[in-house]
Amino acid sequence: MSTPTGLSRAEVDAAVAAERHRVADLVADLTADEWAAPSLCAAWTVRDVVAHLTVTTRLTVPRLLRAAVRARGSFDRMEIDLAAERSAAHRPEELVAQLRESAGSTRRFPGSTPRDPLMDLVVHGQDIARPLGRRHVSPPDVVADCLAYVAPNRFMGGPQRLAGVRLVSTDTGWTLGDGAELRGPDVDLLLVAAGRRAGLAALEGPGVAVVDARLG
Repeated sequence: MSTPTGLSRAEVDAAVAAERHRVADLVADLTADEWAAPSLCAAWTVRDVVAHLTVTTRLTVPRLLRAAVRARGSFDRMEIDLAAERSAAHRPEELVAQLRESAGSTRRFPGSTPRDPLMDLVVHGQDIARPLGRRHVSPPDVVADCLAYVAPNRFMGGPQRLAGVRLVSTDTGWTLGDGAELRGPDVDLLLVAAGRRAGLAALEGPGVAVVDARLG
């Protein structure tokens, strides 16, 4: 494994703030149909994704515990429910304003790392943009940092999706793993590591078929 130079904590926090503004800019002029369009996340519309991105800095421990009980301990179900509640409770323009208001906040989901909100913003920015046919670009060093964080992260499922595959970044030369080569731009490798089949379209190598079969 070759490892790119990672961002410092201060750089991560600054990148989170910048990405919140960047996503807010992306969705600020969406039509009603675009807000209601499916995202790359199967359970969420574009509006739900934006609502999800406003949850992290506003979630209290009591609220989290209540949501966990309702979701019967399922983290995925809990996140879906929390996003759905905010999506229903706030108009699109309110969600955009909330995302901007929280840009500089360092509050995050209990138990998460400083990189989790950054990864969330970069991946979800693509979840929104790609189905709408929009181009959304995050800084290359930020995307590279997120890829190096997500791909080996067991909680996020990266190692399971990428077992027997060797990632090769055509942006930085970064590599990870052994086996069938999967090469291409960092942002597309990141999407695949995070479970999005849409990333495969820009990737090459025998690893494409391996991962495609796993993504169902």
